[in-house]
Amino acid sequence: MKKNNSKIVLEKTMTDAERIKYNSNYLRGTIIDDLKNEITNGFSGDNFSLIRFHGMYQQDDRDLRLERNEQKLEPRYAMMLRCRLPGGIIKAKKWLKIDNFASQYTLYGTIRLTNRQTFQFHGILKKKLKDAHKMLQDIELDSLGTANDVNRNVLCTSNPMESLIHQEAYEWAKKISNFLLPQTKAYAEIWLDQKKIATTDKEPILGKTYLPRKFKTTVVVPPYNDVDLYANDMNFIAITKNKKIIGFNVLIGGGLSFIHGNKNTWPFLAREIGYISIKDTLSVAKAIVTTQRDWGNRTDRSNAKTRYTIHNFSLSAFKREVEKRSNVNLEPIRTYNFISRGDRFGWIKDINNNWNLTLFIPNGRIYDNNNQLLKSGLSKIAKIHEGNFRLTSNQNIIVSEVSEKNKSKIEKIALSYGLINKITNLRKYAMACVSFPTCPLAMSEAERVLSSFITKLENIMLKYHVENETIIFRISGCPNGCGRSLLAEIGLIGKSIGRYNLYIGGNRIGSRIPKIYKENITENEIFTHLEHLIELWSTQRKEKEDFGDFVIRKGIVKEIINPILDFWN
Repeated sequence: MKKNNSKIVLEKTMTDAERIKYNSNYLRGTIIDDLKNEITNGFSGDNFSLIRFHGMYQQDDRDLRLERNEQKLEPRYAMMLRCRLPGGIIKAKKWLKIDNFASQYTLYGTIRLTNRQTFQFHGILKKKLKDAHKMLQDIELDSLGTANDVNRNVLCTSNPMESLIHQEAYEWAKKISNFLLPQTKAYAEIWLDQKKIATTDKEPILGKTYLPRKFKTTVVVPPYNDVDLYANDMNFIAITKNKKIIGFNVLIGGGLSFIHGNKNTWPFLAREIGYISIKDTLSVAKAIVTTQRDWGNRTDRSNAKTRYTIHNFSLSAFKREVEKRSNVNLEPIRTYNFISRGDRFGWIKDINNNWNLTLFIPNGRIYDNNNQLLKSGLSKIAKIHEGNFRLTSNQNIIVSEVSEKNKSKIEKIALSYGLINKITNLRKYAMACVSFPTCPLAMSEAERVLSSFITKLENIMLKYHVENETIIFRISGCPNGCGRSLLAEIGLIGKSIGRYNLYIGGNRIGSRIPKIYKENITENEIFTHLEHLIELWSTQRKEKEDFGDFVIRKGIVKEIINPILDFWN
């Protein structure tokens, strides 16, 4: 497809993904027929892709692939379902239904908190999918638009109850999410058994073929960059006056994915295009999304994200088009500053004199084991808690709006179930994507090795007397960016089983992409290199100098100024 007078035009060279969307009848395809097919647990043909628009990915347990293949069985297909939860807020009482569904209807019995401030189930059999969607409907939620070529779950700076400004930002996250949501009735017809209405579907913002690639949005309240805004396509940074949001600085074109060996792909940080009054927020959001819709590359998906569109047309041209479509003149950027990212653990009091308890959830995976009863503990808290749970972009959970009378009860439960532990700063800020066994794109382990990798790094830091310091450490099983390793001070990206590329030199606030240090190395090699680097850091750093800043200053790696030129060289 190509841009022609701001309209989408089909080309013979369109990708298969574009053909699927174009022929889908607004995301319906033949999904209903596949649901009736009991011969296979999977979806066939185009439906494999279309279910993603409804918030699901078809996966199989890769640990069992070889065994099932030898038994001449199809892979153990099951679905991952991701909820739409802008700002990450859910009533504690509703959490009980989520917990119950995970226990009764998923193969793994777990709940996974994502770094897009929501939760997902892994291991739902096809015959139980409608039950999952109807359960979400019962608690006034859905999974529409949490995957594929649409605007994904909108992130918001955590803990909106800390101030009126945070609360206002959360309301904007919800507004933007609803405003950019697909309008097709396919979701309700297929999953909720609603009768088809005899009207023509329309997608005034997303268009018949939706967006060229996935699109990610954030609403941020400085000075905390807890949502890693620089990795997102569209970002609204709150500018305040007299304790109210008066407008937003707008940043666009962030993204971290790339393809190993393909130098035409590269990560890029979101860039400033200007300040807008709060009244113009939705108009500008629509203009940015529709410009990407019409200008984005629909013949090469590896070149289709917003950052590539900006590169292909120029930032100034993209900005002018946004101003034209929104009828808004973007003003110069207002002053803002970030001091940290990550979550603030423990008890924090809010503006209503209620309490908020941030709990550390290792890997974002909620389940019970011999050391911690995270799932049971959260369920027990939910039964007595009258407020909300707030999911963070760092895969943790906040028990918010806790009354003074319930504070001690909730703390007692959290302590007895292992929800409150003493952990190092390194572990608090670490992150990994899901990877094996369920992600089909995984090249190496991530979530399942994160804890042991951190332990090794903790021991190195203890050896060189920097155990109380913070290093942002992340692992991704492939280069698609889900673990946000390319906004870490130390980032590992999977290359093959047991091997990773090692990147160093990001910064504490997440505004610098790290540089590759060693390629395709084993676990032992990783920690040999890291021990050497941490020893140097411990003895040669300036006062309070962060690890990422140190390796740049010492010339161990070069700072990435322009990723298009610097990332691969």
